[in-house]
Amino acid sequence: MLEEDKVGSGTKILGFIGVLGVMASSLAFVVFSGKEVPTIGLVEPLFAAAPERVELRRLGQDETLGDMLLDVLNNNDQYSFVLAFMEKADPRRLRTGTEVAFRWFAASPSDLRAVDIALDADRTVRLMPSPGGWDSQVFTTPVVTDTVWASGEIESDLWTAVYTNDDLERVSSGDRAKLFLHLEDIFKWQVDLFRGIRTGDFYRFSVEREVRPDGTMRVGNVLSAELVNRGSAYKAVWFDPNGDGAGTYYDEDGNSVRRAFLQSPIALSAYVSSGFSLSRFHPILKTWRAHRGADFPAATGTPVQATGNGTVIERATQSTYGNTIVVRHTNGWLTRYAHLNGFASGTSVGSRVDQGEVIGYVGMTGLATGPHVHYEMRINGTLEDPQDVALPPGDPVPIDQWELWKSQSQTRMALLDRLPLPWDIRLAVNLRSESDAPTAGAR
Repeated sequence: MLEEDKVGSGTKILGFIGVLGVMASSLAFVVFSGKEVPTIGLVEPLFAAAPERVELRRLGQDETLGDMLLDVLNNNDQYSFVLAFMEKADPRRLRTGTEVAFRWFAASPSDLRAVDIALDADRTVRLMPSPGGWDSQVFTTPVVTDTVWASGEIESDLWTAVYTNDDLERVSSGDRAKLFLHLEDIFKWQVDLFRGIRTGDFYRFSVEREVRPDGTMRVGNVLSAELVNRGSAYKAVWFDPNGDGAGTYYDEDGNSVRRAFLQSPIALSAYVSSGFSLSRFHPILKTWRAHRGADFPAATGTPVQATGNGTVIERATQSTYGNTIVVRHTNGWLTRYAHLNGFASGTSVGSRVDQGEVIGYVGMTGLATGPHVHYEMRINGTLEDPQDVALPPGDPVPIDQWELWKSQSQTRMALLDRLPLPWDIRLAVNLRSESDAPTAGAR
């Protein structure tokens, strides 16, 4: 794209020079105020021919890069071409639909000037013939980052409110869906976004947006956000001190808005078919026995995620639990995931897992009447009710990063003020804050 733009500009410049040449030979003179004044005659502009012809192809289903080159290069050139490409990228990772632009010299239609292979929206590998075979280099699309703001009152649910928000008119439908998932991931520890939202609740957020020269856009991180639910205001700010994308969200006081554990081992689902009980009638054994966990039903094959960071200490098949994984976390916590249909690849005893990482898939192995994951939480050897236990908070902002956090958080929270809360929402928040404040003299 950059080269095409340059070529286009060069073409126009050549045409302009040609016009000047013709103009200079077409001078005439008129008398103005007793003096002869030269005039320039107008002629049609001249344009130079384009130096190349571009042929755009897309990688077909089950087609390899080598297959695409069969009718373009001989065997030796194909080998050299692929080797040059492998210096920048893995040809086996090219997906169906990858764009490949063949650039031919206009003056010599059978000779390739260059080949551009799009790796993604931001990177293109350009290959050019050389005396030694082929040379390759990577071009990165220049991206301009700006900020988008959105706010609105919730009439039914947060998904609909975000997806139909007029402030996001120029944001693609796919990115609007991503924005909802971002907000769900930020606030899911404070508010049940599926059952806890009420009509009249309010939200506002600022989000990074990447804009490319071709006009395409893509949303990035939500920088700051606020959700007012039943008069209670929940705020969150993105903080990534290393700039590596591994940041997280904190409230105004620098406390993590996340918890050390997710509420459910199945993403976007908190439905429990059978909860924690000291005496439950077992549907298969036909006896009354304790059920010290929670059952989350889902279709067979649904991904099961680790609810917290930890290390796998058990990955086995048991008689009653079926395929089971046990993860050890910090501070004496253990979690168990049972009745799995199978284990995720790379998950083995001793492997490290992150919160939200897929470790297995829903099934009904062992003693089960339907597909679900049996989930347990244990603290210092004692089994706890996963639906009732007080989940420990995530780590706060590190002390040695506090000054940077303070500076960034103030700037990002100020972004929300571009979309102030309506007066009735502010009133509800103030009333709730006053009612939650400790009474004078209270201990």
